[in-house]
Amino acid sequence: MIETFGNIFKIPELKKRLIFTFAMMAIYRIGIHVPTPGINTAALSAFITQHSKGTILGLFAMFSGGAIEKLAIFSLGIMPYISASIILQLLTVVWPYLERLSKEGEQGRKKITQYTRYGTVLLSAIQALGIAIGLESMKGGFVLIPGWRFRIMTVITLTAGTAFIMWLGEQISERGLGNGISLIIFAGIVANMPAAIINSYGQLSTGAMKPYVAILVVIIAVVVTAGIVLMQQGQRRIPVQYAKRQVGRRMYGGQSTHIPLRVNTAGVIPVIFAQSIIMFPVSIGQFMGEEKYPWLGALIEHFSPGHLLYTIFYVGSIIFFCYFYTAIIFNPSDLADNMKKHGGFIPGIRPGKRTAEYIDKVLTRVTLSGAVALSAIAILPEFLIFQFKVPFYLGGTALLIVVGVALDTVQQAESHLLMRHYEGFIKKGRIRGRR
Repeated sequence: MIETFGNIFKIPELKKRLIFTFAMMAIYRIGIHVPTPGINTAALSAFITQHSKGTILGLFAMFSGGAIEKLAIFSLGIMPYISASIILQLLTVVWPYLERLSKEGEQGRKKITQYTRYGTVLLSAIQALGIAIGLESMKGGFVLIPGWRFRIMTVITLTAGTAFIMWLGEQISERGLGNGISLIIFAGIVANMPAAIINSYGQLSTGAMKPYVAILVVIIAVVVTAGIVLMQQGQRRIPVQYAKRQVGRRMYGGQSTHIPLRVNTAGVIPVIFAQSIIMFPVSIGQFMGEEKYPWLGALIEHFSPGHLLYTIFYVGSIIFFCYFYTAIIFNPSDLADNMKKHGGFIPGIRPGKRTAEYIDKVLTRVTLSGAVALSAIAILPEFLIFQFKVPFYLGGTALLIVVGVALDTVQQAESHLLMRHYEGFIKKGRIRGRR
């Protein structure tokens, strides 16, 4: 493994890509510490630290890498871009114009990317204005000089910050190593891990955390990481045979291949959606005040991590969004039609409608196993944190993103190495990225 990493620096192009990626990530981390003008950063940081546990603020703080605690220029992070991408994917299913664009190849994809950028700027401006108005209406002296001047400044600052992050991500994808958008999220999550590890070590040395608990943390971290790798790499392969056909004097087809159905087709999207929905009532309840409305206290308690009702709704939401998102991005009917046009068939299954029904049946079963595995990976770290009070940064969503992005980046590096006749990270087989 050490020799393989050394080979990366023997390839000039790969070395430049790696240096460029680290330089862009360094610029992103610098922007995390530049606050928006007119903000009382000390008061805001104390408030978010107090109210981030188990609320949607904690989710935003994780994705922004801690920028939201001081309302830095990159506070919105890359979430508006992700939201715009998901909205465009949903509209592609119901809007014929976008559906035609998605089938027009490179030009259609460029047009959809352009619409995604416009949507990102629009969502960023709306979110920034909501944040500015919300901070002015809250008691705590978060805004030094309230008014429209502060609101306009906040909208311009945060929107420009998100647009710049989006540009950084595109530059990393084009000129760096790995997927730029994913690496930005990866950097925001990983940046908090050293402090959490130091905090855990401090509590272990002072006796606040027992040694057996620390050993349990390490074991569960290894098990959960291994489970994520198995789930991300797992596939159900459906064999496909292409009939021979003669074009002129040449014979085409006759080869055997397969359709790879991933165990976790939806990726980390179901966990993010489920967390956002479950945390929304808790966040609203805390901002409205538990003292004024006693029933809110009971609602917050039952929908807090570690409680049975929270776990049931969390797992149910993950399973629902796994099926929902898979149905959006994977259409068995289109796949069956394309196979029929090119003379492909599944052995023992009639082409056309029967093939689509068979693929849908297999995909349903595979998605169920993937949804159950995804739920277990998301719940196990939460159970460790809130039941055993382990002060460790081990959220299921964070681990899913970190491991998935690491697999993607290693797969790209391995492709560069193998293309130039260097040995990859593993001697047998290939590392498959999340596709």
